Formats: sequence, C-alpha cells, structure tokens
Amino acid sequence: MPQLLVRDLGQREYLTALSYQQELLKKRQEKRLEDVLLLVEHPHVFTLGPGGKEKNLLAPGDVPVQRTSRGGDVTYHGPGQLVIYPVVDLKSKLRKDVHAYLYKLEQTLIETLKAFGLRAGRRPACTGVWMGIRKIAAIGIAVRRGIAFHGAALNINPDLTYFERIVPCGLSWAQVTSMKRELGEEIDPASVKRELVRCFAKRFGYTEIHETCREDTPTG
Repeated sequence: MPQLLVRDLGQREYLTALSYQQELLKKRQEKRLEDVLLLVEHPHVFTLGPGGKEKNLLAPGDVPVQRTSRGGDVTYHGPGQLVIYPVVDLKSKLRKDVHAYLYKLEQTLIETLKAFGLRAGRRPACTGVWMGIRKIAAIGIAVRRGIAFHGAALNINPDLTYFERIVPCGLSWAQVTSMKRELGEEIDPASVKRELVRCFAKRFGYTEIHETCREDTPTG
C-alpha cells in the first residue's frame, strides 16, 4: 500500500535542507526509504536554477544568493512561506512522468488554497499556481534516476517586498501575492500545512501517512 512519510523541519537554512534532500534522494534511489514529503521554512534567500539569469537579481542586498539544481529562474524564500520538498519515485503508476507529476503538484496547491476560500489556477506555459497575473505559489523540481526532489513554495504570510528585489521566475509582467494579502488577514501556517498534506496524499494516492518524530529530523 502506498505510504508517505511526512517530516516537518521547522526553519532550516536552504543549503542544510538541500543537503538533507540529497541524503533522502540517495536512500530513495536505493529503495531504502518510502516517498517523503518535507515541510520547511527558510531564512531569507534567493535561489537561481541552472538556467537562471543573474540580471533578474535586481537588488539582492544582504540576502544570500544560491545556485541550485531545480528547474526555473530566480525566486525568493523566507519567513512566512511554506516550502515543500517531495522526494518521490516517478516510476510509480500513480505519477508516471514529470508532466503528470507537475500537474498533480499544482493541483495539490490549488486544492489547498480552495480550502481557505481562494480560487487559484494555472497559466498556460507558466508553472506554478496563479490568481490572474498574481503568482501565489512557485514550483521548481529536479529528477535524478527517476526520483523527483526540490518542490514548491506557497506564500502564506511572507514579506512580499523581498520579491521587489528580483524579477520573480524571470517574468517581468508577473506580480506576486500571498494568502495573507488575498484574504486580508494573517493565516495560521499549521492549518495550511495540515490541509496541504491531506491534499497531497489524496492527489497522489497515498493510503498511509506517517509523521516522524523530532529526532528523525536533521539539525543545523
């Protein structure tokens, strides 16, 4: 029966979380681990995909910039944003290929937002989740030997002014929004996490969810 292991890392530096993902990726490739969904909040950081253009970093200032292996251009991570990193086997009949996986990941976020009264959707040729021209969740993944990692960032209560320091995802016409901005009030992150895990498990067909204990999470 398909099982999902959920680990909430709390707040972790971007490179610490990436190193942990890579450990899980190796274990998943060797079939020593079930699929894992990591939940994390990062301190302020800008990340650039392999093809990301440095000109889209307008004024990073004191915020660190990290090159990374996920798809996409430049994005921002920081407090008030929920980042999810699924480390999952794409060879499963439930997921099949990268396009199907991305579609289901977007749908998970759309359904999560719907539970809070927000109507979001897709934009043709643009990944992520949108409310008109306002992007509320960014997606960037990578695949190694059939296992997907990296993931998605959902704006719950972040300081949106940090997005003004970049051209988000390299799209000069796009705006960025958050659940707080759209709903006009602070949103409880714990309730968003619970709903997202539920939607993810439902969309990907997991029949069992196991949340790990604190000692199962990395330190640093």
